Formats: sequence, C-alpha cells, structure tokens
Amino acid sequence: MTEMKYCMACGTKLEMKYLPSEGKDIPFCPSCQAFRFPIFNAGVSMIITNPGKTRILMIRQYGGDEFILCAGYINKGEDAEDAAVREVREELGFTVRELHFNHSRYYAPSNTLMFNFTVVVDDTDAMPNEEIDTWSWFSIDEAREKVRKNSLAKAFLLGYLDGEYHFSDSPAKPYK
Repeated sequence: MTEMKYCMACGTKLEMKYLPSEGKDIPFCPSCQAFRFPIFNAGVSMIITNPGKTRILMIRQYGGDEFILCAGYINKGEDAEDAAVREVREELGFTVRELHFNHSRYYAPSNTLMFNFTVVVDDTDAMPNEEIDTWSWFSIDEAREKVRKNSLAKAFLLGYLDGEYHFSDSPAKPYK
C-alpha cells in the first residue's frame, strides 16, 4: 500500500507515531493532532454466470489478450453490491438477478481493495460498451483454463469454483 506522506486535511507532512491500540506506528499529523489511517481505492470484480449457472462470462479489454473478470471501481457513497450491479449493467448491458459476495483481497498494483461477487444475469446476449474489446461465455472447465494466469481474477474464480481461496502472497493456509 502506498504510504501517505501528507495530511489530507491540512497538507502538513505526516510523522510516524506509535498508537498503542493498533500496536504499531501510524501516520500522525502534528498540526491537526490526529492519526491518519491509510487511504486506498475500492473496487468490485464479478464472476458472471448464466441463469443455469453452467457458464461463466469473461472479457478482454484495453487491448489485453487474456480473459479476465468484469471489474470496476466503487463510486463515492456507493455500496459494493450496488457497484457490482452497476458495472455489469454498464459494461455488458445485463440485469443482475442474483448477487452473492465471495471474498475480498487487497490488490497492491492499483492500491485497491477488491470485493468479488458472483452474479447471475437475466440473459446471455451481452451488449458491451466501449470498455470491452471482446467477451465470451465459457464452460466451467474452459473458464478455469482461459482466465489470465497468475492474476487476482484467477484466484477469485478458482476460489469460487473450488471453495478455497489461495493467494500467492498469503500464508500457506487457504481461506474458506
């Protein structure tokens, strides 16, 4: 996570100060006399399934050559669940019939806490917007093979399918 260097309220350079209740040093503004906890983005990613839950839709976007999950950022004031429904509608034109939270994971490259959901959509004919290069429905086995290797999308997808989440930067114990 990117460490904050300046107070977001007054712009004063932050100092590290021990906070007993946290058990560690936390950025502290000497001008405001307040601790400043880390700030990061929040996003959603969705495993999109057909009404029978037998197929998974994945996308390619921004010139990428590998399939990934539909994803997007949570807007200020928006719940993660509402963002998941909105992103599926905006990017692919689907109405979400069911929504289930799966897991969350911090993604350091974009300083984003990602919330992963499974959604069941009302149709199988997507109407993608300009963010989507291509999209395709895959069988469960095909989705396992086609999702981008060594990606958070793959960790979320396999966790959903297998019932255990394995993240490369986690302790050996899987999450259930």
